Amino acid sequence: MVSPREEIEFVARSDHRVKVLDALADQPRNRNELRTATGASSPTVGRVLGDFEDRQWITRAGSAYELTPLGAYVAEQFAALRTAMETEQKLRDVWRWLPHDMEGFSVDLFADAVVSYPGPGYPYQPVERVTHLIEETTELRGFGTTVFKSVNNETVCRKVEAGMEFEYIYSPDVLEKTVAWNPERVARAAACENCTIFLHESLPDGKRCGIGIFDDRIGLCCHDAETGLLEAVVDTDAPEAREWATAVFEQHRTDAHPVTADELGERFSSSRIT
Repeated sequence: MVSPREEIEFVARSDHRVKVLDALADQPRNRNELRTATGASSPTVGRVLGDFEDRQWITRAGSAYELTPLGAYVAEQFAALRTAMETEQKLRDVWRWLPHDMEGFSVDLFADAVVSYPGPGYPYQPVERVTHLIEETTELRGFGTTVFKSVNNETVCRKVEAGMEFEYIYSPDVLEKTVAWNPERVARAAACENCTIFLHESLPDGKRCGIGIFDDRIGLCCHDAETGLLEAVVDTDAPEAREWATAVFEQHRTDAHPVTADELGERFSSSRIT
């Protein structure tokens, strides 16, 4: 008997076997339909079908072939393995920036995520992705370093003054730097009724990661703790990811306190350039 690893290799090492398995997972097909779906020659399709029949993965009904329950199980599990590896490849380069130590974090939450990180000769993709997410939302909740770069601060202030609901938990350091960016601009936005600012002394992973909850997506903004550079943005519309992000936000909002007008005034005053 061959080993499970050899059976995985049997499928994975042949693009035609993968395509035939995928095609039959969708619906029963005859040989002509399989040739069209896979781009394989008639002899190749015949060999693949023969191998699958030997393994009891398919059965024939007239001119059509269909997966047996055993074959459907193989197709489902092999597709799941490919999805897992696609997710791993997507997150590999940004893994060190992700809050994988944060309670409730799971790789599965970001299987369908969009990953933005600086490319060769063009370092602005993550910042632009955050700007896009802010521009497209009517409500933004979050904490940490999601709103940190000057261009993102500008977008938030403009959107808040236009009516966007904004509820955000800052660490002392991030709030100080945000105010220092443009005290008057921040003050005008903070004075809006639709803007609520919280302060938290010990946000989880506060020096590296921020979570933003938008209308249709949630995003992780990952910064280098030493340089302050935005290294990656990972965002998704997965409902499970939204539930996780919302739960984390609400938990830490409970431990935070709203920044009073006096506190804001002191910070604006101390950050003002004279």
